[in-house]
Amino acid sequence: MLRTRTPTRVLTPSDLDAALGLCARNPADNVFVAARLLEAGMAGPGQSVVGYEEDGQLQSLCFAGANVVPVETTAYTRGPIADRVRKWNRRAASFLGPAEQVLGMWELLESGWPNVRAVRSNQPHLATRTPPSRLGVVGDERVRRARPGEVDLVLPAAEHMFTQEIGYPPYRGSSRGYRSLLQRLLDQGHTYVIVENGRVIFKADLGSVALDCAQIQGVWVSPELRGHGLGTSAMAAVVEHVLADVAPLATLYVNDFNTAARTTYERIGMTQIGTFATVLM
Repeated sequence: MLRTRTPTRVLTPSDLDAALGLCARNPADNVFVAARLLEAGMAGPGQSVVGYEEDGQLQSLCFAGANVVPVETTAYTRGPIADRVRKWNRRAASFLGPAEQVLGMWELLESGWPNVRAVRSNQPHLATRTPPSRLGVVGDERVRRARPGEVDLVLPAAEHMFTQEIGYPPYRGSSRGYRSLLQRLLDQGHTYVIVENGRVIFKADLGSVALDCAQIQGVWVSPELRGHGLGTSAMAAVVEHVLADVAPLATLYVNDFNTAARTTYERIGMTQIGTFATVLM
C-alpha cells in the first residue's frame, strides 16, 4: 500500500524563519503568534505549532498553547490542520484570531471541545498609525509605564479587568501564576497606568509586540470614573507612547457590544481593518 505524505506536521526550531515570514504577510492579524514565537521559539513551554506545506513551502499554521490561533489558514488548509489540532486533545482557554479563520476552524473542532462559555464572532479589529495629538485629541499626561516593582499595585486592576471581560477570575487560590504574567509585562515596559492616591485608576497592556506592530489589550478604567472622558484621554496617551516608542502600528480588537469602548477608540483615530472572533472555554 502506498503511503501518502501528510501536508501537515509539527514545526521545529528550524522552521522559525518560515513561520515568522508567514506571520509577516499580515502583521496586524498575526502579531500575537509572531510575538509568542519571538519570545519562546517554536517549542516554548506548553505550546506546539502545526504547519501546512505545499511543495515544501509553508502555507498556513496554527499555534496551540493556552490559546489556539490560526495563521493564514484557508478553507482548503483548515481541515488538515484541524485534524492535527484535534489529536493534541489538550485544553485551551480560547480560540482567537481573524474571524473567518477562527470560526471556520471552530466549526470543524467544536464537537470535541466541551464547556464553551461564549462565542464572540464579531470583534472589530482596529488600528492606527496616526498619533491622536495630530487629530487634536489631548492625551492624559498622567499615563506612564508601570514600574517592575509595582506588580501588587497593578494586580487588583488587572484582576478586575480580566473577570469583567472573561466572566471568571484569572486565578483561584494563589495569585502566584497570574502575578508572574503581570510581572513579565511590567519588566518589558508593556503596561501603562494612571496611579492616583495609591491605586491604579487606568490600565492598558501591550499583549503582543512584533513585526513593527503592537497589540493593545487589557484596557480598564476604574468603574466609578467611567463615562467622564478618562478612557479617551488615557488611551490617546497610550497610543501616543506606543507609536513614538514601540511600533509604528497600534492595534486592538473589541467586542461589538462594547459601544462605549468602540466610541473611545474611534475618537482617538482607530479605524476598523477587519474582524476578529474569540471562542472562550
